[in-house]
Amino acid sequence: MRKYLLVSISLLTVVTLLAACGPKAPAELSVEDCPKEEVLCVGLVTDVGKIDDKSFNQSTWEGVKQAEEELGALVQYIETTDSKDYGKNIAQFADAGFDVIVTVGFGLGEATLEAGPQYPDVKFIGVDQFQAPGAEVPNVVGLIFPEDQSGFLAGALAALMSESGKIGSVCGTDAVPPVWRFGEGYRAGAKYVRPDVEVSVVYHNDVGFDKTFTDPEWGKTTALSMIDKGVDVVFGAGGKTGNGALLGCADAGVMAIGVDTDQYYTVPEAQKALLTSAMKLLTPGTFDLIKMAKEGNFPAGGNYVGEAGLAPYHDLADSVPADVDAKIQEIDAALKDGSLETGVSPVKPE
Repeated sequence: MRKYLLVSISLLTVVTLLAACGPKAPAELSVEDCPKEEVLCVGLVTDVGKIDDKSFNQSTWEGVKQAEEELGALVQYIETTDSKDYGKNIAQFADAGFDVIVTVGFGLGEATLEAGPQYPDVKFIGVDQFQAPGAEVPNVVGLIFPEDQSGFLAGALAALMSESGKIGSVCGTDAVPPVWRFGEGYRAGAKYVRPDVEVSVVYHNDVGFDKTFTDPEWGKTTALSMIDKGVDVVFGAGGKTGNGALLGCADAGVMAIGVDTDQYYTVPEAQKALLTSAMKLLTPGTFDLIKMAKEGNFPAGGNYVGEAGLAPYHDLADSVPADVDAKIQEIDAALKDGSLETGVSPVKPE
């Protein structure tokens, strides 16, 4: 496979390196080695969210780090601070000879698809970036998930566990399809098991895209406002914004549901309140595609569907009645075999 020559070593000053917690790629490897055929280099470009958001970006990065530990890859990331820099940040890795570039988030979709033809020997993984049939780029694969299904399960559980009959969800912008599917899946699942339940789903659409997922203060305030009105289970789905909602629940002593990863481990301050998390298995999905790229069986464009589901109940396991857990397992099985559909549209209707 031909690689692109390194045109600048300035990447070394703008890309942050994280120390591995396990075996590393050979210590002598550096960015200058990336054009070499035998060296696997993987770069990750975030959207305006940070790598340590304790949910979406962090879980994807852990999949990249797994490639460092298990495949001996050299791995680096760039945190985007301005959406105008999407293309430039992708190009820094591509021009340096990286084999695989992971771009994280719906917002990077257009820039990723544009980069594909420009760098045909690079494998691109676009997390949460759906490719429409007929518009696939051969070296770009969208890693997507059935968020509506995990949201549906979370909503069903919340409705069954609620004593007040009022539940809520604090989300990022519904202009991002996965967020829409989480929020509306939550609403649909709640109504499926308990038609009379009151469901309040609030999207953070009143700010720019650069803040919708990075506003924990708004998330916490919004959750507390819901709780003041009788809501006793809150789903936080929106990066650091959603994390704020979880912390609000912990402070108020009501149940919370996390998102993307098992947030019992990533937001320990909220452990006492966390009922579960609506997960997208980002880490294994990302790693699997990187491994496919290394082994020469990377998908030929299109979409790769990862798995989704609920995290364990952890500290609240004894609070979940056996019949409630059985119902959730029944719904999960029906969603997976296709006998039950969420009824949630892929994107917010115009």
